[in-house]
Amino acid sequence: MVAVLCGLDQLNDLVVFANERRRFFAEHFQISAIPSKPTFSRVLNMVKAEAVVRVIIEIMKERIGEVSRIIAFDGKAIRSTGRKGTSHSVLQILSAYLVEEGIVLGQEAIHEKTNEIPVMRDMLEYVDVRDKIVTADAMHCQRETCTTIIDAEHGGDYVIGLKPNQKTLHDDVALFFSTETNGEGLETHTKTEQNGGRIERRICRKTNKIDWLSEHEWPGLRSVFSVRRIVTVKEKKTDETSYYITSLDTSAAELLHISRAHWMIESLHWMLDEDYAEDECRLMSENGHQTLDAFRKLALALHRNYMKKQPKKRSIKSNLLRCLLSDQALADLIRDL
Repeated sequence: MVAVLCGLDQLNDLVVFANERRRFFAEHFQISAIPSKPTFSRVLNMVKAEAVVRVIIEIMKERIGEVSRIIAFDGKAIRSTGRKGTSHSVLQILSAYLVEEGIVLGQEAIHEKTNEIPVMRDMLEYVDVRDKIVTADAMHCQRETCTTIIDAEHGGDYVIGLKPNQKTLHDDVALFFSTETNGEGLETHTKTEQNGGRIERRICRKTNKIDWLSEHEWPGLRSVFSVRRIVTVKEKKTDETSYYITSLDTSAAELLHISRAHWMIESLHWMLDEDYAEDECRLMSENGHQTLDAFRKLALALHRNYMKKQPKKRSIKSNLLRCLLSDQALADLIRDL
């Protein structure tokens, strides 16, 4: 885990790191013997991943807390696990992510003979969504999933993307928002952000007058909304519109915030590849992959939480490097746990 806090997760790197930091491990953890690469590999393959994940999730909850409302569900593939000629053999991990705290509330491996839809429904039986807002992409725009989220037992709300996998519902909503005469009665909120030479303008339009959707009999549906994203980078411009269904009846500004917050789990997945090169991890066992994936997510959450408390802003990637190069920086991060 200490090596992962420094941005390392390949077996060769773990062994080199442990040997170079012998004094650090002896001083802080009273560890004097360093395992070999085969020993690291055997342990990662033998330890039950599900048990490790449960412990790590509890550590995240205890150290960081879980007070915000938005829980994003999304899956990520680990590309290196695929077998040649079998596209569905790639290991995927579906995560439930409390976006503002940056902690994982649950995760499950998705095997070849299933997909995210039933796995998410299973996760809803142990991820507490009461008084929370569940976000997910259009794959999870399913009546049974929405019913489970909002029923009396679970007591949550949903904001879910809408695409042609629910063709008639998608087409009806898209037609409504594209019809100019409907624009006057819509609540609208616009937000513009600039980052360097990139300018993004997001326009949310929302309505709770949805009697025209009654024939769909969608469980708990109270509002629909669209988000138009206009992105300008130098002279290049993109313009795309997404559609959403929700059990909430709240402001367009809040719906824009919620739909944007779902991007944070995609950001997590990007960091797993950018900061850890997860897609290139060459472990042989699914068990080892799941364990290391949980370690990576814990490390990113701990770095994020630590950086919030620091007066000087820096990226998580730069803090990973500081911990790799400096015993003091690493010790400071560990003491903050």
